[in-house]
Amino acid sequence: MKILRAEHLGMCFGVRDAIALARKTAQREPLTILGDLVHNETVLADLRARGVQIQNDAGEVATQTVMITAHGASARRMNAVRDRGLNVLEATCPLVRVAHQAVAKLVREGFHPVIIGKRDHVEVRGLTEDLAEFDVVLDDADVAQLKERTRFGIAAQTTQPIERVRHLVGLIRARFPDSEVRLVDTICQPTKQRQHAAVELAQRVDVVIVIGGAQSNNTRELVATCGRHCTRVHHVQTVADLRPEWLQNADVVGLTAGTSTPDTVIDEVERQIRKFTISRVASQPPDLFQLHPA
Repeated sequence: MKILRAEHLGMCFGVRDAIALARKTAQREPLTILGDLVHNETVLADLRARGVQIQNDAGEVATQTVMITAHGASARRMNAVRDRGLNVLEATCPLVRVAHQAVAKLVREGFHPVIIGKRDHVEVRGLTEDLAEFDVVLDDADVAQLKERTRFGIAAQTTQPIERVRHLVGLIRARFPDSEVRLVDTICQPTKQRQHAAVELAQRVDVVIVIGGAQSNNTRELVATCGRHCTRVHHVQTVADLRPEWLQNADVVGLTAGTSTPDTVIDEVERQIRKFTISRVASQPPDLFQLHPA
């Protein structure tokens, strides 16, 4: 069996920097992260083992320093934390910060903001909580519910597939031909690279294993993308989720991973796949023809 890795997979620089900042801070003082730093349980377990507390409610924070996650937060949310006398440390990904700036600029220029993304996702909440009015769309039905506006300013959650964004922007333009529609591309480059690499990988293999957190939006999007090009796609969080029966009759297995997946987890999954392969070969009966040639 051959194992192929996607050209681009695993942790992006924003996640690596956020984790490094959390670890460094925890070495010198007690630290609470307001929400999941990244959507990966392996990473979160490591931080808890280092003494880092994770709280969703700022009212439950028991440390003087609070870290904002890599997904970012609204100014309203951060100010509410500061008003409690706490120190706020931002681990916001720089590309998420760019998305915040893009949305604010659209509003200043008189556009009604439309965010393409998951309404309940922490990043989308951060992008919208400071806005007086806005819409969040994720599919055709959401676009059908939009009210007519003179000017639509569109940005996206940074981990959305570019194909979805282009599709929904096209629908908005078709539905409101008399409106000005401006798109600011806020999808991060690591997401684009991993999505493109996932397509290329899925077209070349028999099975795709996608590694990443269950709550990771970009990982779930990788699963969906691979599923459009390969009929056998499986999502695992860690090596413990891997099943040998998934690999039956597979000559080539592909690996890709979300932007918060540690390299160590990817390596563990690949090693286990190789072990499954060795076990399968060892369990096969010998070829009698080869043992006793005529």
